[in-house]
Amino acid sequence: MIFATFSAKELPRLFDLLAANTVVGPVKKGTDSAGRPLYDFDVVYRFQDLRLDYPATIHSAKRHFLPHRESLCTFTMQGNDWEKQVDYNIYKPVVFFGLHACDINALNKLDKVLTAPPYPNPYYTAKRRNMFIIGQDCQPQPQCFCRSMGTDTALRGFDLFLTDLGDRYFAEILSATAYQFLRKIATRPPTVKDHDRYKEVVAERNRRFTTTVDTSDLTKLLDLEFESPAWQQWGDKCLSCGTCANVCPTCYCYGVEETVDLDLTGAAKTKYLYSCNLIDFAEVAGGHNFRPQTATRLKYRYYHKHRGFVEAYEEPLCVGCGRCGEACLAGITVPAVLASVRARGA
Repeated sequence: MIFATFSAKELPRLFDLLAANTVVGPVKKGTDSAGRPLYDFDVVYRFQDLRLDYPATIHSAKRHFLPHRESLCTFTMQGNDWEKQVDYNIYKPVVFFGLHACDINALNKLDKVLTAPPYPNPYYTAKRRNMFIIGQDCQPQPQCFCRSMGTDTALRGFDLFLTDLGDRYFAEILSATAYQFLRKIATRPPTVKDHDRYKEVVAERNRRFTTTVDTSDLTKLLDLEFESPAWQQWGDKCLSCGTCANVCPTCYCYGVEETVDLDLTGAAKTKYLYSCNLIDFAEVAGGHNFRPQTATRLKYRYYHKHRGFVEAYEEPLCVGCGRCGEACLAGITVPAVLASVRARGA
């Protein structure tokens, strides 16, 4: 990894250099009922529209590489001949400007499932290979527990990572592409003073984390407490609305819908994201539902995040961003659920 520093005045110039591509970054979308600003990731055309001081976004950037609905292929019929058309839905590189470490780590986790054998997803992989990612240090919020999940820092999965030192940025350069872009703006090697200031900023950020989750022996605990009454107690509160999966940066469950034109001249296959909390998630042909109870569906979501994924990839799927708890209409949060399972009750 190579390090550099540059003046804060150079950041707009870097944005302009990258803006030949589609740029996605944090923007203000409105305010909540208390008048606090709400942020989300969207396409940005001007540097002044970027809100790099954002505390957190409502959604992750997932909809830009795992869209809610995506056409997988279409078919056309002419007489007895038919033709299949496949489009990976990526037309030019996308620059993600200002991702926090938790969202970068979410991408790293998705990569393990969606770009690796045995079943790589070509639609996701095509988008992933056309990404340029600029990360930025976060401002820890009360709902964040990413330190507990080991995702408060990013060591890979980005091209450039920025830490705001006040009047300048400390840059971690991880790709040759990022290096070439930085050559076009005024940069310099970091000095001892820059190193000291960087460590001060990181230490101050770390002191601001307040929410923790005890992850010690968590997979064993979940095996032991599979029948814990806590699951039923939380299930009684859950609305089975799927909001948690909608805002989660690592939920990737999906369904496929096939449609055929009434005149039999065309057909389409469409993928749509789904949630394991929805009542028909485990319903199969014939109407049988393997998980008809809300508590069971909620429990298996937690087991996938904190048990099954760990067994497969030696790390949890959850990145501790806290979005699910903030969005949950029933007030269900990951720290509260896991703490109650340890205590055998909510």
